[in-house]
Amino acid sequence: MKLSRKALTVSWAWLSALAVVMGIVLYLLDGVLKAKTGFGTASMQFVGSGYDLRLMMDHWIRPPDMALVGFLFGLDFLFMPLYGAALFCGALVALDRFAPAKGNLRRLMIRLSLAPIAAALCDAIENSLSVYMLTHTPTNALASFAMEATAGKWLGIAIGLALTVAALIGKFVVKPTE
Repeated sequence: MKLSRKALTVSWAWLSALAVVMGIVLYLLDGVLKAKTGFGTASMQFVGSGYDLRLMMDHWIRPPDMALVGFLFGLDFLFMPLYGAALFCGALVALDRFAPAKGNLRRLMIRLSLAPIAAALCDAIENSLSVYMLTHTPTNALASFAMEATAGKWLGIAIGLALTVAALIGKFVVKPTE
């Protein structure tokens, strides 16, 4: 099945808009949790030891706070395929614009376009480890693995954003040569 340029662009626009809206909702809700307890779920991304994670989680002992933590993780699991697909579509638009013919650039861009999907998978690993550590005793090894998954996620997102910016430049700034 082939996707037309117009269908790809429309999908990219809708997925990107929905991802931005959901990202804002996640940010605002995490801000509420952070304001109430001193730590948000996003704070877990930058903690590399089990002891520090335990200290952070001890601030979430009230049932309403723990319910919000669970909701945020659930919403983040829904957010992953959304931002992964949005950035992947942006990468495909950039690929179509800047490397339409076979060659080394096209091969490189095809490989780079998979980075947003890898980012979403790394995010799933990170969140799964975080949820496991919430329900069990966090260890230094698990915290370290979660931090490595976080690093992979941010690398994939950065590559996806760079390709999405390239796609925007290709769509609105650079005119194709005929």
